[in-house]
Amino acid sequence: MLTIIGSSSWHSRGLHPFRLVCRRALFTVLALESSADDTCAAVVTSSRQILSNVVVKQHDLHEGFGGIHPTVAIEAHQRNMPGAVHRALENAKLTMQDIDGIAFTRGPGIGGCLSVGSNAAKCLAAALNKPLVGVHHMQAHALTPLLTAPADQVPEFPFLTLLISGGHTLLLLATSQTSFDILATTADESLGRSFDKVARLLGLSWGTRGPGAALEDFCRKGIAGVPDIGSFPVPMAGKLAFSYSCLHSSIERYLASTERPLTEGHRVTLARAFQDAAARQLCEKLTLGLEKLSLRNINPRHVVVSGGVASNLFLRARLRAALDIYSPDVKIDLVFPPLELCTDNAVMIGWAAMHRFTSGDYDNYSVDLRAKWDISTISDVNSHTS
Repeated sequence: MLTIIGSSSWHSRGLHPFRLVCRRALFTVLALESSADDTCAAVVTSSRQILSNVVVKQHDLHEGFGGIHPTVAIEAHQRNMPGAVHRALENAKLTMQDIDGIAFTRGPGIGGCLSVGSNAAKCLAAALNKPLVGVHHMQAHALTPLLTAPADQVPEFPFLTLLISGGHTLLLLATSQTSFDILATTADESLGRSFDKVARLLGLSWGTRGPGAALEDFCRKGIAGVPDIGSFPVPMAGKLAFSYSCLHSSIERYLASTERPLTEGHRVTLARAFQDAAARQLCEKLTLGLEKLSLRNINPRHVVVSGGVASNLFLRARLRAALDIYSPDVKIDLVFPPLELCTDNAVMIGWAAMHRFTSGDYDNYSVDLRAKWDISTISDVNSHTS
């Protein structure tokens, strides 16, 4: 039974799109994501089913530029989005008539890239008279384990979340699906950006998974007799803030001071020293965040780690060890999305929008993009656009 409140003439009267109160046992969402260089479409249901997940990568288009070229990315999104939507519906064995709502990444991200997914979602929703919800990209990363974790292991609010990607490094206290308290952020560049820059400095090929994954793989190379270069320091010791620019600059200065070309073993050693220092900084700031929360009588039992860099298995192991040292008697669960859902995808966008769809809280078809969007303001922003 589906009850629709309102009229199809809402636009002519200057009203909000119809309010659809969901009384179905199941709500099915088509979601689109195009905030950076991955073109994504997916179909997700309110019963925690992932019916399809399509991701079209662009690594081969951007490797020559050493990073994401916005114009190239926008043009690729424009080529790829129609096919991604078609494949998502085909893989889900559904048509647009089976879709109850459409979600898209509203921000943050590269403005022109965001506009491709936004325009596609708005046009589909308006033409087919479907409800529309715009989603905060990092909120979606944080909430992914609420979809993917086994039912008896779903993180409980409040939980700590570490969001590590090419665009962000954030330590947050999540108290609800829309409420995030920022405990620490980066003073300069993100962890993911630093991984990408060091991979480029070491001359690594991106491969099919990108420069960060290429550096992780390079660190695992079995090379004997590698030189000892010591370790790189963790910046801002004792302060609840990240800084990864100084770490990648340390690699840059080391390379500049080396007169002869580096051997393969020397490059592996540098990569490992960088990854180790990156892990030590994450662990120190995570522990410091837990200590500060404890002073406020807040003791989260779950730590969610998400974002593209969360797929790094070395960092996962180090974070687990750090939590075990911090809380040896009471285990703090460390929760990650599946590897394929750590990097950008539309599954997380559809799931992050689900609570708004099922409560009848939609956006206008004219909702604007937010290329810069503080995650702590989600509730305020949504209340002004619904």
